[in-house]
Amino acid sequence: MAKTQTGAPSRIAAENRKARHNYFIEDTLEVGIVLEGSEVKSLREGKANIAESYASVEGAELWLINAYIPPYGQAKSAAFSHDERRRRKLLVHKRELARLYQAVGREGMTLVPLKLYFNDKGRAKLEIGIAKGKKMADKRETEKRRDWAREKARLMRERG
Repeated sequence: MAKTQTGAPSRIAAENRKARHNYFIEDTLEVGIVLEGSEVKSLREGKANIAESYASVEGAELWLINAYIPPYGQAKSAAFSHDERRRRKLLVHKRELARLYQAVGREGMTLVPLKLYFNDKGRAKLEIGIAKGKKMADKRETEKRRDWAREKARLMRERG
């Protein structure tokens, strides 16, 4: 069995692809997440959605808000099920929490979840980004640069 690279997520459960389109990601941070048993099993099926979610520093804790993890189908009763959009606690060190609190305190900064994945040890991790929102002109400029890079690569391939 082949080993995965260190630092690379081994199995992605959910990804926020529009985050890099809608925000300038200044810094990323890997955090742990507190889950119930049925949530972990549901994540392993890969049907979670973090596109509309965000992270918030409240008091001395960090919370993931509005992330959708569907109920696990094999759970027999409602006692073993979970609320799909409940607030989930994120696990960070105090020093990292203070840094995140300061970053969010600045003008226009927010905490955006980027990936929800299982690491090499099988633990659920969330990659969050400290981000600033893009304006429409910034989005067009990013798209122009990406298109030009693609065109330049195509021209270089043709000319050898």
